[in-house]
Amino acid sequence: MDRDKHIWEGWTVGDFIDDVEVTFEMCAPFTSKQHLKRWVMQEQPYYKKHIPEVYQYFLNKSGL
Repeated sequence: MDRDKHIWEGWTVGDFIDDVEVTFEMCAPFTSKQHLKRWVMQEQPYYKKHIPEVYQYFLNKSGL
């Protein structure tokens, strides 16, 4: 995964992961992949669209 890939207005994949990671542990466990996907999009600051690399990172971390 390329954490330095630019996504939006100077934000990279790594920036989004780092920002969402803060709340990930508090909100787990997730009941389904779709639930996790919606949650990740909601938690991303400013950019509320699906970012496959960010979702994949948290999917792997969740163990779903």
